[in-house]
Amino acid sequence: MAIPDESEERSSLPVAFIIGIVVVALIVAGITITARVTRDKTPRGEHHLPFGAAEQAAAARLHFLEPQMGRASNFLNQDVTYIGGVLENSGIDGLEDVEVTMEFHDAFNQVVLRETRKLFGQNSKPLYGGERRDFQVSLEYVPEQWNQQYPTMRVTGVLLAK
Repeated sequence: MAIPDESEERSSLPVAFIIGIVVVALIVAGITITARVTRDKTPRGEHHLPFGAAEQAAAARLHFLEPQMGRASNFLNQDVTYIGGVLENSGIDGLEDVEVTMEFHDAFNQVVLRETRKLFGQNSKPLYGGERRDFQVSLEYVPEQWNQQYPTMRVTGVLLAK
């Protein structure tokens, strides 16, 4: 049995030290990436739009027209479901943004997914009375039990134009 000489032990020490640093750096990077991805997956719209009496009156004059659905794969080969259509404002108020709650059902008409999303972006112009605007919402996850029918859409918040 050969006894390692002192020079071999010294040369393996820096290699082990460098490997340890790389492992620690990978663990820290993994935790950082996981934290960012988890934070990004929190539901958008944590800050809900107001829905008082004035907003409810404006919501009663909103109509969803020309429903459209589609599915596609993104660059990570994940299925993405697109829900779209036209939002018509038959009221007199201008709307900065509209929040909707979509309910996806199964074959027994039970809700399998409920998603709340805002339809307009921060930099969108208001939707005034008599106007229409196309909208599209993308969902990365819809349960397998979904009956493939257009979801029930209900206005749950409105930001009136000033």
